[in-house]
Amino acid sequence: MKTKSLTDTVSGNRLRLAVAAAVLALAAVPAQAEKVETKGGLTVTSDDGQFSMKLGGRIHFDGYFFDEDLRETTSTTEFRRTRLTLSGKAYGWDYKVEQDFAAGDNHDGYRDVYIGTSMGPGYLTIGQFKPYRSMEELTSSNEITMMERPFSSASGLYNGRQFQQGIGYKLKGDMHTLGLSAFNMRNAASDRNEGVGAALRATYTPVRTDSSTLHLGASYSFENANRATPTSSASASYAGRRGPSRTIATMAAGEQVDVIGLEVAGTSGPFYAQAEYAMASFGGGDAGPDQDVTSWYLMGSWMLTGETKPYNGSNGVFRSVKPKKESGAWELTARYDFIENDDVNGVEASATTVGINYYINPAMRFMMNYTMGEDEVTGDETRQLALRGQIAF
Repeated sequence: MKTKSLTDTVSGNRLRLAVAAAVLALAAVPAQAEKVETKGGLTVTSDDGQFSMKLGGRIHFDGYFFDEDLRETTSTTEFRRTRLTLSGKAYGWDYKVEQDFAAGDNHDGYRDVYIGTSMGPGYLTIGQFKPYRSMEELTSSNEITMMERPFSSASGLYNGRQFQQGIGYKLKGDMHTLGLSAFNMRNAASDRNEGVGAALRATYTPVRTDSSTLHLGASYSFENANRATPTSSASASYAGRRGPSRTIATMAAGEQVDVIGLEVAGTSGPFYAQAEYAMASFGGGDAGPDQDVTSWYLMGSWMLTGETKPYNGSNGVFRSVKPKKESGAWELTARYDFIENDDVNGVEASATTVGINYYINPAMRFMMNYTMGEDEVTGDETRQLALRGQIAF
């Protein structure tokens, strides 16, 4: 059983004290500040404009209910995410510190923790952040269409390695983005190792109007598991989170995984569609030959109340809608997800998910997903009904 060391306990207490100090600072500064904003959160800016602080957060509370088939499951509730975020500026440099208490109160809970600034024609980021790869992976958990990301994103080929420590540089224009990041195979909670990786993503938006947008993108990523680096694997939770999973392929110790991704997405009035195709090669080393993995998904939604999903040109992703009426906004969603090992016959999994989202206001939404998954290896066909209550500011 894993126990907390004295260092971990002290670190957790320091983090809580830091958050408390930030909240007190935000409460105390307004009387002396030139500008205080409360729209979308609490922001305080110093009278000389050199410093600013913004306090944000999110709560995602989920419930899972399974219809078992061959694999044992446990229906339950949990806090999927409970984050506090402190961001702002200091002498022209941006900073962000984000802690997810649902993942742990020490380094386990670190998410975005970085400093950044405009440099030349682009933007430089240093610290822990998301590498530039996969449209769905780069979409905020507050904005994703379904409750969980598809196999080809963070829950599949990158297998939870959504935040990495390193350096990134991104260019952006009216119709394109180009981002390059280099990182080590260690996040804040991992042991020290010599693993390294890099990611490159480019996007192009040939159509962008108030009611219609067409997004095209491509990415390449590699991760090399040098000395003391844990092995990586593609594992698909085909019946939703906390349900049964199928390991598709595993990279041998000291080897490398390469991933090429293609993406297309767009809106036409209240209709939205998104798809990604990923091809990965897992190094087999002395354990055997390399194994190639293919994964793709098709996802769509229809805003019953007429809204159009907005596009975030800076990051090359779509955002969730803001209701046009006080009664809120309703969205029907659907996705088909597939992943397979091209070198081992029959090792594949798929999932069909349908759902509905209710946006109460710009900060709150409720989500419902019904997932029908299948493991081709065993024939398991577990089903899951998932519910989420969410607030983010």
